[in-house]
Amino acid sequence: MSVINNINNANTLIVGANRGIGFGFVSKLLENQEYGKIYATYRDRNSASELIAFAEKYPQRLICLSMDVTDEQQITEGIKFISESTDKLHLVVNCVGLLHDGKLQPEKSLRQLNSENLLRYFQVNSISSALLAKHLLPLFRHDSQSIFACISAKIGSIGDNRLGGWYGYRASKAALNMFMRTVAIEYGRKSPNTIVVTLHPGTTDTRLSEPFQRNVPPEKLFSVERTVNQLFAVINNLGKEDSGEFFSWDGSRLPW
Repeated sequence: MSVINNINNANTLIVGANRGIGFGFVSKLLENQEYGKIYATYRDRNSASELIAFAEKYPQRLICLSMDVTDEQQITEGIKFISESTDKLHLVVNCVGLLHDGKLQPEKSLRQLNSENLLRYFQVNSISSALLAKHLLPLFRHDSQSIFACISAKIGSIGDNRLGGWYGYRASKAALNMFMRTVAIEYGRKSPNTIVVTLHPGTTDTRLSEPFQRNVPPEKLFSVERTVNQLFAVINNLGKEDSGEFFSWDGSRLPW
């Protein structure tokens, strides 16, 4: 079995914890007294009021820090801050993802492509995880098992692409999968007790999916709590042989 079931007082880091799936992970971790320190990042303090309120309620366990994962200097500083209080992380989940914002919307055709938007997708959805892997390595290099999981999306599967469209989001999630597959190979040499995976959470009722929920059957639109429980079940069953793989919320392997 995985790190989740084998280590008491496991130290965790949830990246992008101020809302959605990331906030759900923090909530679930706080329910379980077997976990030790929980580090949680947010980009904008104004959108992190619930998370910060949790930190005030659980000051001995939950430590919040600001981190924009598109800025490598902020990643460096954030991990340095964590390293000052612990030399080990056992579970890291990167929940940061971008599908749309005020001006960015998924493209329906080639006519809508522009390099600025494409670069933004890759900065947030792909490059950030590779940079996290770069700087987290020292905190994973210990004798206990550990897991580094990144939230990907089935839509990033090249083999499963039947509908087209959504160029930037699809390609950036496919790039995330390739980054993490490659990280898993290097970690296999440098941090052999670390399992690296990407996870498809299913369509979850969050701000990311909200504009696109109209055609989603009710039984396929998951609450945040359900999504987190399902992903924890996948994480709990990971073994060393699973490092570098891409899993769906139900534990099945997804095609690249």
